[in-house]
Amino acid sequence: MTDSRVPDAPAPLVQPSAPFVRPDVRGFLDYLNAAPGPKTHELDAPTARQMFTMLGSVAELPIGELATIVDLSIPGPAGAIPARLFDAAASREPGPALVFYHGGGFVIGDIGTHASLCAEMSRVLNVPVISVDYRLAPEHRWPAAPDDCEAATRWVAGSPAELGRKVTSLIVSGDSAGGNLAIVVAMALRDDAAAVPVIVQAPMYPATDMGREFPSYVEFADGYLLTRDTMEWFVDAYAADLAHARSSPLQSDLRGMPPAVVITASLDPIRDQGRAYAAKLIEAGVPVVFREASGNIHGFANIRQAIPSSQGDVAAYLAAVKAMIGEAEAQRVMTQAAG
Repeated sequence: MTDSRVPDAPAPLVQPSAPFVRPDVRGFLDYLNAAPGPKTHELDAPTARQMFTMLGSVAELPIGELATIVDLSIPGPAGAIPARLFDAAASREPGPALVFYHGGGFVIGDIGTHASLCAEMSRVLNVPVISVDYRLAPEHRWPAAPDDCEAATRWVAGSPAELGRKVTSLIVSGDSAGGNLAIVVAMALRDDAAAVPVIVQAPMYPATDMGREFPSYVEFADGYLLTRDTMEWFVDAYAADLAHARSSPLQSDLRGMPPAVVITASLDPIRDQGRAYAAKLIEAGVPVVFREASGNIHGFANIRQAIPSSQGDVAAYLAAVKAMIGEAEAQRVMTQAAG
């Protein structure tokens, strides 16, 4: 008699699940990845800056209404540092101010590319926002950027007449490379007891350790807007000492740092750097609110028109920042009164 039973099929190989990608993110990535022309890392720096500006002009939301937009000139270690004040109010009582450092790998980006985000920050947080146009690599290599950002922040803390606002405390924020700079500035002012206090640090998808390779750097190396090739191009142009705290703050002692709101994107090659930074802050006893934009990509805060769901991520981030500012400012006032 013939055995007519069908042999058992071999067990299927277990495949790693594909990462979740939101539908609007998928559409934007498909458009970008199909677009002809050179990639960022294949360009010279001036051309890459122009391309970044062009992307923002079609992918980002308009600035919207704002009571105050004023260009500033800040004394810096190598000459004047351009900056811009964004404020939803025409005038203010003494209070906190937010200093913002734009992203772009220390090579691209400027006040204009991040103007919409800074305006939204001022409207939602109800604070003046000062955006710093620090020197860029490769024309000005590390530590030009952190030098400029620290100098500009100390200038804001001094409540100069040109600012037209009395600053009692600081919030530092930035995206990507700007997130790195926000952390580095917070470290510098942490160690200066005479400075106006930084009450909140709020880095967005920050680069925190450029000397090590994390799993997300491999998993999202290509196809998710920011690529490994572009990251390496940025690092080469910046030419930083990758073991130094002013370039890789994750490698430093984080005790005594101000409370933090850290947001990352799940499809970002530097996602794990942000995760590790938040974890190390917690280990150091620093209050932290951590959020991750699931299914979204690096740079989402500047492409809210192209990826509409990013507006929700930015709104959630700003809500967390606003709550932490309120808590930290109350604590500062109580401590000051007790002293």
